[in-house]
Amino acid sequence: MSNKEQRIVILNGTVFTPFQSFEGHIMIEKGKIISVTPIKDSSKDSSAFGQAEIIEARNKYIVPGFIDLHVHGGGGADVMDGEYEAIKKIAANHCRYGTTAFLPTTLTMSKDDIIKSLQSIREARLKGTGTAEILGVHLEGPYINPEKKRAQNKKDIIQLSKKEFLAFNQASGNLIRLVTLAPEMPGALDFIPWLCEQGIITSAGHTNATYEEMQDALQSGLNHVTHLFNAMRGLHHREPGIVGAALSDSRITAEVIADGIHIHPVILKIIHQMKGSNKIVLITDAMRASGLPEGTYDLGGQEVIVAKEQARLQDGTLAGSVLTMNKAVQNIVAKAGIPLGEAVQMASYNPAKCLGINNKKGSLETGKDADIVMLNKNFEVDLTMVSGKVIFRREEL
Repeated sequence: MSNKEQRIVILNGTVFTPFQSFEGHIMIEKGKIISVTPIKDSSKDSSAFGQAEIIEARNKYIVPGFIDLHVHGGGGADVMDGEYEAIKKIAANHCRYGTTAFLPTTLTMSKDDIIKSLQSIREARLKGTGTAEILGVHLEGPYINPEKKRAQNKKDIIQLSKKEFLAFNQASGNLIRLVTLAPEMPGALDFIPWLCEQGIITSAGHTNATYEEMQDALQSGLNHVTHLFNAMRGLHHREPGIVGAALSDSRITAEVIADGIHIHPVILKIIHQMKGSNKIVLITDAMRASGLPEGTYDLGGQEVIVAKEQARLQDGTLAGSVLTMNKAVQNIVAKAGIPLGEAVQMASYNPAKCLGINNKKGSLETGKDADIVMLNKNFEVDLTMVSGKVIFRREEL
């Protein structure tokens, strides 16, 4: 693997910044992008790059590193294992598929289990993973509606409590950046502005909220929806519900699981037509089987059967996914006809903007972190670079 301090030049690839695309070069030094140059504007003599390490990218796509706001596990590990090594394993697994930064995501389990998990994320953040960077925590639950729990544990769903939340955040080292809750539950409309004051994204998910209840939540500061269409009240012509609110309101950023299973391709097209490319964030919602063969796995103490690229409980309920971010980008291009640049934006710049870090991550621009992915034309990841260091090369497998 390359040295982070060494100058690296990625040559002759099709660059998606993602707002422009062109054949070009990217120069990296000391973990940062120092130039992004179209071939027509640069020297054709590679000697002009000095002693740099040259990475040939001909017939490849060069895109910003993917940022996953919603990932429970991968590579045989789960965030709720509550172990530093588990978080490292998850980071390494998803880095192989182009994720350069992510929010480890908790489940609705006991308070002690959640705290143990948050402590392990804090440890991994402090020590580093050596692969994908931890940007914070996504707390999914335990403040959800039992009617829409899906693969979450009903017995561990609790009412909103600032005292308990503060205990969670303290355990994480104040790393909680996004909270999924049901806005119709008691106390939510007081809880949402309190979270917003702390700079924490509040997201509606696992919810049975009506359209009117969503309007109240939006007025309180909610601006995000967790895996749109899944685990929530559906769209009805006389009761638009949370889906109608999310599709029609430009304040809302919508997470989408683009695996072709959670959402039909036609619905993906509709979401894109309604929200545009700026307000959609691709996520994996991946569980521990991501990157592993079919079989029987565990999610929050529940048995999950993985077959035909689907993860389901024994009763057939979808239990997260085995999706990877490169596959999500491929699917939304191939299944929904969305331009590649826009798909890449949904997987990189948009999540960075949600977290308020788009000044340093999410696009290929001079001065930003050198988080870069090289894809072949089959959307397989050939190379993943995090902060200027090559972490994964397909050729070394």
